[in-house]
Amino acid sequence: MSKDEVSIIGKPVKDMYGTTIGNVLGTLTHIDGCIQTVGIDCGSEGLKQIPYDQIVLQGDVVIYVPGWRMDAQKILKEKRLTLKRLKALMGIISENDATKSDADLIHDTYKTKLMELDEAESKVRDELSTRLDELDGQENAVKVILFDAKVQFKSDEISDYTFESVKKQCNNLLERMSHERVEVNNVQRRIEELSLECMELTQPKTEMIQESAVSYL
Repeated sequence: MSKDEVSIIGKPVKDMYGTTIGNVLGTLTHIDGCIQTVGIDCGSEGLKQIPYDQIVLQGDVVIYVPGWRMDAQKILKEKRLTLKRLKALMGIISENDATKSDADLIHDTYKTKLMELDEAESKVRDELSTRLDELDGQENAVKVILFDAKVQFKSDEISDYTFESVKKQCNNLLERMSHERVEVNNVQRRIEELSLECMELTQPKTEMIQESAVSYL
């Protein structure tokens, strides 16, 4: 068993927003000994296996990074880099039109890459929308529990202490969900901004190619 495995076994697991998920039960490894997945004991919900690259050890707590966040970060990073290179390429063309024929070959490579990223981006958009729907459902469920506790308190079925405890726990959970919602919305916004930037950058190139084609006729 590697040092990485030993350091996380038995440790509590929380998501990025502070919600406790469970405890690390053990790991599954590749034949080369590298950790593949981490098994989380989630109590009555049973065993949950998480890819090792989706956890981060912080002190005595293992932090679970959701898949949608990792997928979104990957798309944003690759798309930013591709757009930067495309801008640099177009700058070279504007400075020296003699390099245009050579640059067109590289331009096609970047264009193909952007198309591939658009396909992957579509899946990430679906992930983000799904997560927002899940948050809607979870928030509504928490609000129902909180309201029911208020009814029970008003009808003298539970004490003031119990009601305040329920309210505190529910509000804490709603706050964590709100933080995640803000982050999802921010990621959606950044993806949309990059998509618009991509369209603005590639559209002039398309028009230039069309004009060149007409000039050869």
